Amino acid sequence: MTEQAKIRVGVIGLGAMGMGVAQSLLRNGFEVHACDVRAEAVQKIVDAGGHRAESPAELGKCVDALIVLVINAAQTDTVLFGEHGAAPHLAAGSVVIASATVSPEYARDLGKRLADLDLLMIDGPVSGGAAKAASGQMTIMGSGVPEAFAKCEGVLAAIAGKVYRLGDEPGPGSVTKMVNQLLAGVHIAASGEAMALAIRAGANPDQVYEVICNSAGGSWMFQNRVPHILAGDYTPLSAVNIFVKDLGIVLDYAKKSIFPLPLSATAHQMFMQASAAGHGGEDDSAVIKCFPGITLPAPRTNVK
Repeated sequence: MTEQAKIRVGVIGLGAMGMGVAQSLLRNGFEVHACDVRAEAVQKIVDAGGHRAESPAELGKCVDALIVLVINAAQTDTVLFGEHGAAPHLAAGSVVIASATVSPEYARDLGKRLADLDLLMIDGPVSGGAAKAASGQMTIMGSGVPEAFAKCEGVLAAIAGKVYRLGDEPGPGSVTKMVNQLLAGVHIAASGEAMALAIRAGANPDQVYEVICNSAGGSWMFQNRVPHILAGDYTPLSAVNIFVKDLGIVLDYAKKSIFPLPLSATAHQMFMQASAAGHGGEDDSAVIKCFPGITLPAPRTNVK
């Protein structure tokens, strides 16, 4: 076992991404401690050779590096600084990899709060979805002091195919993730709008999908999300409400900067409409349900 693999790693948040991260660490020989509000998720890691922590505080006593993969800033605050938070129990010099999508201002402030406890932080939002998390091939948009990256070199290599070092302090990582989420949200909304029009016009949706995937109008999000629509399967991999939150972060930041983002604002309203209609917990491709009639069987004709 390498010196890096002797690092004890904690994972808080075993959702679609966190579960894959914990599994990737185990495959690479790390001692993994896991914490989640869902006992069955933690049990899955225990069954694979990991260790259960009943609370973030308990986990903080056992690890040298902590990866936080919860939903938002509020949850990040709770698991680090709440009544049973991990941060006060981490040993000096430990590294917190904060991977929730948050505002750049929050990331910078979090870095200062952790530094006051003599803890290091990597502002490390992630991308790639559940499949890349499970295979250890995520993208990490990281920023933080070089010492933090040096201590977690093996950890990052185990969970990510690409690790970008974007600056020597927290903030740039979250800025880059914010830009990524702007594009992702707009592309998903545009894909939904395009397929809704195709269905309303009477085109064969499967044929339209095939053509667009091999034409200039395609995108990674179109190729990845439209199959959910074609299958009528809106099991959430990334939910509508995630983009209500993430595009909200984008627009809040732009508002403070007095910077216009018309496409982001429109996409945000589409996700808001889908959520208000009761689809917030469905897969983000359910943004297509903003459009009337698309959930009904559509005429299937050949693409001309």
